[in-house]
Amino acid sequence: MQHTEDEIERAAQRFEHLADELDPDAVEVDVTDDLREVAVISEALRADEVHLRETVNMARARGRSWNQIALALGVSRQAARQRFA
Repeated sequence: MQHTEDEIERAAQRFEHLADELDPDAVEVDVTDDLREVAVISEALRADEVHLRETVNMARARGRSWNQIALALGVSRQAARQRFA
């Protein structure tokens, strides 16, 4: 839907009026640094999980036992096998 020149001009004037009335000192800003950090760390964990799976698969392909991998992970053989097999 295309707008007429008059509609565009009226919208621009409304925006200017609203912008002129805006008091920056009265505006409440929701600081989201904590949520941004949660998202960044979550993405890093997903990437690390992918890297860990690839590394475990490579170790298995090179003949490493589940016992050896479990020892490197600090978990039981069964836990390593269940997680990565």
